[in-house]
Amino acid sequence: MQEFLLNNGVAMPAQGYGVFHITDKKQCRECVLRALETGYRMIDTAASYHNEDAVGDAVRACGIPRKELFISTKLWVQDSGYENTMKAFHASLKRLGLDYLDLYLIHHPFGDYYGSWRAMSRLLEEGLVRAIGVCNFSPDRLIDLCMNQEIKPAVNQLELHPFHQQEEALRVMKRYGVIPQAWGPLAEGQRNIFCNGILQKIAKKHERTTAQVILRWNLQRGISVIPKTVHPERMVENLRVWDFELTDSDMREIKKLDVGHSEIIDHHCWCTARQLNEIKIHE
Repeated sequence: MQEFLLNNGVAMPAQGYGVFHITDKKQCRECVLRALETGYRMIDTAASYHNEDAVGDAVRACGIPRKELFISTKLWVQDSGYENTMKAFHASLKRLGLDYLDLYLIHHPFGDYYGSWRAMSRLLEEGLVRAIGVCNFSPDRLIDLCMNQEIKPAVNQLELHPFHQQEEALRVMKRYGVIPQAWGPLAEGQRNIFCNGILQKIAKKHERTTAQVILRWNLQRGISVIPKTVHPERMVENLRVWDFELTDSDMREIKKLDVGHSEIIDHHCWCTARQLNEIKIHE
């Protein structure tokens, strides 16, 4: 497993395991345990996934030293602002049953995320979290935060897959030393991605699966990936992407698949802002 060095010197595994949509807590615990047994060392969850406690149970039961693991969770929109963030962080930490987090992320660029960032900066200074970052921040929002805060985000978690490649966002992140991390790196199965002709052709050439080609493509672009699956055989498959390399020709062919926008969620749409602000994950 390779690592990315974050802008504060913390090493983060390049590949991790995501638990979005695994709402059954028993299943989530079993999946995280299996992922850790398979070789994953980074686990990504969020307060809004309602499974932090299951993740924490697995982390404590796995037998792997805590210092060898990289655990991240996210702050929901409802809890934006300085005081709310402090309260939400400690609630997440308690649900996880951990003494500290490796990465704490602002889930969406809505609400008082400046107040949240000040709280997260304090948590970082106090050693309760090793790195802080954001999710779904477009280039303009990211630049604005970077230029107005002393501590810059270490990570920006974005939708990044062959159909939504976000080259401009990647250029901006590189300029400000922010590591991109791909949520939905397999496009959540949209556009029948696993049967795409270009991807299948490349996979056949390398004697790999389409999923392995997609993950390898993002990794070669300098992007961390956190694919989610509940199938043990696919956990193994997704992790076996470190012993082959896509050619420049392969990369150019995949570049042709970009449709230039998300077909999963549009953060620039007013209805998205309204919807995410309306979702309450607690009373």
